[in-house]
Amino acid sequence: MAHGYPVTLQLADKPCLVVGGGSVATRKVASLREAGARVKVIAPALTEELQRLAAQGAIQWEQRPASASDLAGVFLVVSAADDAATNELIGQAALAAGLLVNVVDQPELCNFYVPATVRRGPVSVAVSTDGASPLLARRLRERLEEVVGPEYGELAELLGRLRKDMQARLPEVAARMEAWATLEVEPVLEKLREGKGAEAEEMVRGHLADSPPPAPQGC
Repeated sequence: MAHGYPVTLQLADKPCLVVGGGSVATRKVASLREAGARVKVIAPALTEELQRLAAQGAIQWEQRPASASDLAGVFLVVSAADDAATNELIGQAALAAGLLVNVVDQPELCNFYVPATVRRGPVSVAVSTDGASPLLARRLRERLEEVVGPEYGELAELLGRLRKDMQARLPEVAARMEAWATLEVEPVLEKLREGKGAEAEEMVRGHLADSPPPAPQGC
């Protein structure tokens, strides 16, 4: 059996459609907006949260049932309507059009699944069961939330800030990989847990400064 291919989609300013206006649709809209997508919602009614976003102009809302013609110009579709017939219609039409589509609780109408995700700044840890058991994915996410704290996001941001300095000092990819691989991460994470960001950065900079450049190659 083939398994899903895990990817991270860049949705900034991409037109995305959410069909449905209930609690599930509200969660889907929130995650798409976090990714920077331009979200349109088509539904006869909305939750209070979606009504607020629509009133603010944060999302576009068309107050009516969705149809296959609504898929024109859309990059990604999430169908979370309360009506099963609408979900099937949108799912089938989106698959036929070659769009990215997720129909809630109907994996046979999906060509991607939304994983249960732990987010810590730029760090994302995602768990997917290929649609087999969303409940299990959520339980695993809860376990990961206990292990992957906010300090991991802070560490990722710190290492990101130092990348250009490292590239300038060690232009050879192999040398940079060796320097990063030998960094003792746990003491840095402990400083970040204690709120000592400046000391954590000093530790990383000290390690990188001590990393030797590659030896010159012989003739």
